[in-house]
Amino acid sequence: MAEATAKAKATAKARALRVLAWTMGVACVAIGFEHLLGGPLGFPGIPDPGPTVDSFGRFMGAVFAGYGAAWIRAARQAPVPARVVRRLTAVLLLGGLGRVLGLVVDGRPHWFQLVLMGVELGLPAVYFWLADADERAARG
Repeated sequence: MAEATAKAKATAKARALRVLAWTMGVACVAIGFEHLLGGPLGFPGIPDPGPTVDSFGRFMGAVFAGYGAAWIRAARQAPVPARVVRRLTAVLLLGGLGRVLGLVVDGRPHWFQLVLMGVELGLPAVYFWLADADERAARG
């Protein structure tokens, strides 16, 4: 009975990892293309970004879409590779720490950037916790 319960928990964690990885990937691809194609319209709190910020934002949109594609690729593998999840999660966490650095150096950004910073600092704990869930479930 205890073995069946442990197996059910492992399967649930593995499913949660796959759903979160897939959701992260699709969201990042969508956001990346929105920035790539929409340019500065997607930058809250910047009334007139100018051509330099526009160029940078569109470039970073393409990079973000690529980051999302890497999440989708990981989510499609069986099992979802823990090593890849940890590396992609480290990138997310590093981005959140970059926002903290910006906060310290330049002050408070637009409120939406603070929300994103919270997600980028909080969500990695979940991904690190679930990183090897699919591999463990596959081993039984």
